[in-house]
Amino acid sequence: MNLRPKISATPMERRRHARVKLALLGRYMLEDRREFPCQTNDVSVGGISVTAPVRGAIGERIVAYFDALGRIEGTIIRHIDFGFVMTANMPASKREKLVNQLTWLANRKALGLPEDRRHERIVPIAANTTLRFQDGGTAPARIVDISVSGAAVSCTAQAPMGAMIHVGRRPARVVRVFEHGLGLEFALPLSFDEFDENVIL
Repeated sequence: MNLRPKISATPMERRRHARVKLALLGRYMLEDRREFPCQTNDVSVGGISVTAPVRGAIGERIVAYFDALGRIEGTIIRHIDFGFVMTANMPASKREKLVNQLTWLANRKALGLPEDRRHERIVPIAANTTLRFQDGGTAPARIVDISVSGAAVSCTAQAPMGAMIHVGRRPARVVRVFEHGLGLEFALPLSFDEFDENVIL
């Protein structure tokens, strides 16, 4: 079965790389080291269209982290309504990996495949944490894995889908309920400085 994204190119298409429409949460850092949350509109191995609160300057170097894609460096090449387009500068090995990731993401929903999180999540060193619920109750939990936008936690307590809770000090929404645990989406993505194995929620 051919799992490559089904993308049709028109005669007017001038981009070197076909783009895949994806809405991925992330963060980006401008040259002055200010960080802001963002979301992708579409992604290719050559560039990314981003919805963002601060557009930066044309030609400005930028570092971004997108859930499921990881760290990407580039340059702002064009402003769009409510955001910008950035290049995706990377070595050939990472470019091939990105092609594979885009292929998976573009076809995951169409094929009814489960979420693949092998490349987007890490396991923190300090995995023990506390959940705090809206009624003021608390429960111990253990972080199974974490990404810039959310975490999976193992716990005996349960909460309904959509409920707002705190994992450690960070507010999050319940987006998945499974046996002995919860899938959480952070209200705000983690910053670059926070996202590594030493993260403490």
